Amino acid sequence: MSTKIISRPGPFEDLMRTADGSMRASVPLSRIDTLWINTGTLCNLACVNCYIESTPKNDSLVYIRHAEVVPFFDELERDFSAREIGFTGGEPFMNPEFVAMLEDALSRGFRVLVLTNAMKPMMHKQDQLIGLRDRFGDRLTLRVSLDHFAEDLHDAERGAGSFEIAKKGIAWLGKQGFNVAIAGRTCWGEDENTARAGYARLARDLGLALDVDDASSLMLFPEMKPDEEPPEITTACWNILGKRPDDIMCASSRMVVKRKGAAKPVVLACTLIAYDARFEMGQTLKEAAKPVHLAHRYCASFCVLGGGSCSA
Repeated sequence: MSTKIISRPGPFEDLMRTADGSMRASVPLSRIDTLWINTGTLCNLACVNCYIESTPKNDSLVYIRHAEVVPFFDELERDFSAREIGFTGGEPFMNPEFVAMLEDALSRGFRVLVLTNAMKPMMHKQDQLIGLRDRFGDRLTLRVSLDHFAEDLHDAERGAGSFEIAKKGIAWLGKQGFNVAIAGRTCWGEDENTARAGYARLARDLGLALDVDDASSLMLFPEMKPDEEPPEITTACWNILGKRPDDIMCASSRMVVKRKGAAKPVVLACTLIAYDARFEMGQTLKEAAKPVHLAHRYCASFCVLGGGSCSA
């Protein structure tokens, strides 16, 4: 008599249950505080550990058009109470219609957060940025990715010379009176106090007013590695970890992307998971207002266990 072997899905494979059969945790959308727009995955850099694999050649997420984001802005104003629109990439300033999107979002009264490397693509838009600053003041924040406060470690990730170029961009932003935040990483084996002290010294050298003790001004992100094996998050983990679904980023945000070859943009669960089709939520924000099952490694390593969030 033969015995039929029933194999269970591996870790993070089944949306509803973990590999051991436990009920997987999920996060309902309670509100939209931040709507993210991915301007496209093309970037002037090819960083070693880019979570979204941005490079000068990767256009898996193509440049989204201004006309394509307008319906989402309209829907936000009509049906949601979002306070912020965030732009990420790739490098947003490479998108030819990015400034138009910025102006539209700011004109509607939203606070706007731009994730940038503060290098040449941004510096090519100096006049337009100053015009937006003059009209909208501190409702515009630019968060610059600076992996470490030391040149050698930053350049090990982003390429030789990138640290010095980024420093010039940050110094220019500070001198011009922009709201500037910094995004660093926690992969260097140093404690948080050491990291914040290092960024404080760098900010002083650049003449930048940066409150390094404010987590929204200096964000230190946990690591995300595609091949890591973090524990899966079950419904029991909320009590074990002392956390609530509402603490997790996908409870209060969504991201819009335009895939290469697609007719229309789609809404994703979050900024971190761009290539897993299970996290496509629909073509409108209303369609995307449904629970997110934490079935990706980044859900565990970055959000739940790492305590990370892309929003302030």
